[in-house]
Amino acid sequence: MLRVALLHFCFEDYTVQLANALTEFAEVILIHPEQLSALHRSHLNAKIKTVGFWKPRIRDGRNLLVLRQLRQVLQDLQPDVLHVQETNNFWYDLSLLFGQLPPLVTTIHDVFRHPGDQDLKFGSEYTRRIAYYRSQHLIVHAQSIKDVLINQFRVPQHRISVLPHGELGSLYTSFAVRQYETSSENIAHTINHCIREPYTLLFFGRIWPYKGLRFLLEAMPLVAQQFPQVKLVIAGRGDPIERYFPNGYDPKRYELLNHFIPFAAVAELFQRSTAVVLPYTESSQSGVAAIAYATGTPVIASQVGGLAEMIRHQQDGLLVPAADGLALANAISGLLGDPELQNQLRTAALARCQTDLNWSTIAAQTVEIYQKVHQKSRQAV
Repeated sequence: MLRVALLHFCFEDYTVQLANALTEFAEVILIHPEQLSALHRSHLNAKIKTVGFWKPRIRDGRNLLVLRQLRQVLQDLQPDVLHVQETNNFWYDLSLLFGQLPPLVTTIHDVFRHPGDQDLKFGSEYTRRIAYYRSQHLIVHAQSIKDVLINQFRVPQHRISVLPHGELGSLYTSFAVRQYETSSENIAHTINHCIREPYTLLFFGRIWPYKGLRFLLEAMPLVAQQFPQVKLVIAGRGDPIERYFPNGYDPKRYELLNHFIPFAAVAELFQRSTAVVLPYTESSQSGVAAIAYATGTPVIASQVGGLAEMIRHQQDGLLVPAADGLALANAISGLLGDPELQNQLRTAALARCQTDLNWSTIAAQTVEIYQKVHQKSRQAV
C-alpha cells in the first residue's frame, strides 16, 4: 500500500474529503496548518495520521523556518508520493527550486487570478507556475484548464489528468450535525430534511466581480414580475455589499450575509433554497456547485469554463449565457415555476454524487496517478 502525504495551506474542505476517501487505497498522512487541524479533526477518518504546522502571515520571513520544518517532516515520513493542493504561497513555490522532494503531484485549481479576486497572496501570481514544471504530475478539474497548461505553459499533456471536483455537501452537512452536542438521529434527520423555501434563491461564496452578482441583481426584478415572493440570499465575504445596493434594498426581497459563513451554517443555507445561482463571468470549477449537488439544490450557472463542463444542462442543472441578465431571469423563472423540473435536477444531482462526483471514485482515479508517478520515480533511480 502506498504511503501518501497530502499537504495543503487552504482548500481544507476539499482535502478532508479526498483524504478520507484515499484511506480505502493508501496510507494517508495529512499535513496542514494547525489553525485548521483542530477544526477538522473530528471529521477525519481515524486511519489518517495528521501533522500540523504553524502558518505565519504571507509576508512574514518566518515562513522560511516553516518550510524547513516541512522538509524535515517529509524526510522523516518518507512518503512514496507528496500530493499538494495549489498553495497560493510564493514561499512554498520558491522552495520547489531547492533540494529534493518525494515524487510530487499538484492539484491546480486556478491557473490565473480571477478578475477582482483580492484573496490572491502576495507574489504567488508570478511563482505559482514553478509548481507546473517541478511536479511529476498535475491534476485539474476541467479540460479547459488542461488546455491552458498545455498551450500557454507548454506542460506536456501526458503529465496532466482531468479528474472531477468531488461533492462537498456531505461534509458541510456533517459540520452542521456536529455542531450539536448530541448527534441523535432526530437532529441529523432535521438537518438533512430542511424545509425548502419555494421561492428562495442562494448566491453563495466570495463576492468578487467575476462572480457576476450584478447580473443576478439585474435579473431579480424581472423574476419578481412573475414571482413576487422571490427572495435572494447573498451569503459570503468580499466586496462591500453596499456597492451593489447604492440606493438601499428591500429586506423582504434580499437577505444579506456579507461575512464569512461558519462551516456549520453552510448546509442549511443550501437546503432551504430552491436553487443556487452562479452567474459567473469566468470559472475554473466551482466548490459552490460541489456543495449544491450533494445537498440536492438545483444549480443555475453561466456557461463558462469548468462550470460548463461540470453541469449537464437540463439534466442535473441549468446553463445560461454569461453576463446576460434576461437569460438568467428566464432560467430562474422557468425553474421556480416548474416543480417537476426541480425534482428532476435534484434527483440527477444527487445521483452524480454516487458516481463521478463521489470521492471514492475520485480517490481510486487519484491513486492510479500516484502509482504511475511512484513507479516512474523508482525506475529513474
